[in-house]
Amino acid sequence: MNGRTIVGVAGIATAAAVGISNAARRNDAGEITEAGAVSAFEVRVGDCFDDGAFENTEVQELPAIPCSQPHDNEIYATFDIPGEWPGVERIGELAGEGCLDRFAAAIGKAYEDSEIDLTTIYPTEGSWNQRSDREVICVAYHVDQEKLTGSVLGSGR
Repeated sequence: MNGRTIVGVAGIATAAAVGISNAARRNDAGEITEAGAVSAFEVRVGDCFDDGAFENTEVQELPAIPCSQPHDNEIYATFDIPGEWPGVERIGELAGEGCLDRFAAAIGKAYEDSEIDLTTIYPTEGSWNQRSDREVICVAYHVDQEKLTGSVLGSGR
């Protein structure tokens, strides 16, 4: 994992932060069809988004975009970390290890051989305690910061 800073999910996300008017729209299959905000607590595998989410160390929402349009990132896996709060350093390690373990199955190529890199979004201590948030979000992006077009899931890139 040699690209971006690992970030956490903010402790409190409110409906006002996401907003009704700028919310991304999904079709019946759950795919994003119209760009807009998606709460970090409501993202799905296959959601694509641009880099605006990584401007802060705590992410409340993602600037989602249809994967058919050029985009910076795609969620390729999610999983929960069980147990008690592991601490700031250890949660980052667990998130990175878990996302790395899921990379090849999701992308279709071993991480070491891929042009795709990964980063993680994981709970802060506040969201862990206040929202019982345990979810790690695994994010794929191009190593050379090129925009992605289409989904990277199963792409073998």
